[in-house]
Amino acid sequence: MSNENLKKLYVDELKDLFSAENQLLKALPKMAKAASSDELRTGFEKHLEQTKVHVQRLEEIFESVDESPKGKKCVGMEGLVKEGAEVMEQGFEDAVLDAGLIGAARRVEHYEMAAYAAVCEIAKVLGQTKHSSLLEKTLAEEKQTDEKLSDLAKEINSQANEEGSQEQQDSSPGGKKTAKRVA
Repeated sequence: MSNENLKKLYVDELKDLFSAENQLLKALPKMAKAASSDELRTGFEKHLEQTKVHVQRLEEIFESVDESPKGKKCVGMEGLVKEGAEVMEQGFEDAVLDAGLIGAARRVEHYEMAAYAAVCEIAKVLGQTKHSSLLEKTLAEEKQTDEKLSDLAKEINSQANEEGSQEQQDSSPGGKKTAKRVA
């Protein structure tokens, strides 16, 4: 017989994820609009479509346990979304803004990966093999998204550094580089 408190925790964790994913459904279009890189914008748009599937999977799990997915707000995701919004309000442009967006998005992905891994383990202990399979699919997709963001960051961070170096060169007297070297 399963522990009733563990079942309650399981449903609570699923509600938290449901809230988190729904907050992302609102945040991702704003991040896509703010991105200057076509590749990053497309990545956010694809992840938006993927997030809709994540919500559908969670709804399927809730239906099978005869529970409502509503009633909880994920404050962790709320904070991460606010941090992402702050990046967009900082006045950064082009690759520097994109680098900030990638950082914000990767924090979100890591939060989601931790949450999905935890709830998946609970599902396994409770004998919810179909649930754990659905949750593992989402976890794998979150990991793939993080890997894509990591690869994109290498390129965009280099561009951001070059843009900054060019701006410093352009703003110095005589057009010479005036960037100080930090040891």
